[in-house]
Amino acid sequence: MFATLKLLFVYLTLGPIAGILGIPYTLIVGDISRLYRVAMWIIRAGLTAGGIRVEVSGLEHMPVGQSCIFMSNHVSNLDPPVLLPVLPGRSAVLLKKELMKIPILGTAMRLAKFVPVERGSRRDAAQASVLAAADALRSGLHILVYPEGTRSRDGRLSTFKKGPFFLAQQTNAPIIPIAISGTETMMQKGSAAITPGVARVQLLAAINPSDYATREEILKAVYGAIAEVLPSEMKPADYLTMAL
Repeated sequence: MFATLKLLFVYLTLGPIAGILGIPYTLIVGDISRLYRVAMWIIRAGLTAGGIRVEVSGLEHMPVGQSCIFMSNHVSNLDPPVLLPVLPGRSAVLLKKELMKIPILGTAMRLAKFVPVERGSRRDAAQASVLAAADALRSGLHILVYPEGTRSRDGRLSTFKKGPFFLAQQTNAPIIPIAISGTETMMQKGSAAITPGVARVQLLAAINPSDYATREEILKAVYGAIAEVLPSEMKPADYLTMAL
């Protein structure tokens, strides 16, 4: 738990200060870029305090001058703080609507064009989320989404939701599949305890939605790309059968 306390100390000490000073500044200048950079620095500082080291590979797969949709597997609450600071440029995130209600943090996320998503939401709410994400892409941001919809219970890649692939098909933005590993043992689902270690982030070759006829085909391509490079203990249980 000591690693958890150190990480939380950094976030709870520096985060509110950054928000209290940075949000008014952002509203005055109309640009959140500086606050975003400060937030990424605080996130990295918290990971360092918690004994978490991040190894990144595959940045060469990023298309130049294009907004992308990052799609990653999701195994731990550590995934967003591990992943966001290493992504080039600025990314908005599709996340649970409830997180937008957190004081200060929720305001900062709205300014950064993070997109709230309601679980099991009505069709019109889902469409509104897709429209907001498409607007963020058009404004030059990247989008980070976890297509599983929630964290995996056992660390294995689980079924993807179709919504993110509707976004990809509508915007034709290149998809960068991401395989993240290591975080599943550092902070397991249902636990707040952090075990120091190494988180590995692997960006894979871009997948262009226009190369596929249907959303289902895009989904299968992204799912297969991530499943292929994950460690054996994180591959879906039926991976060998699917490969055959």
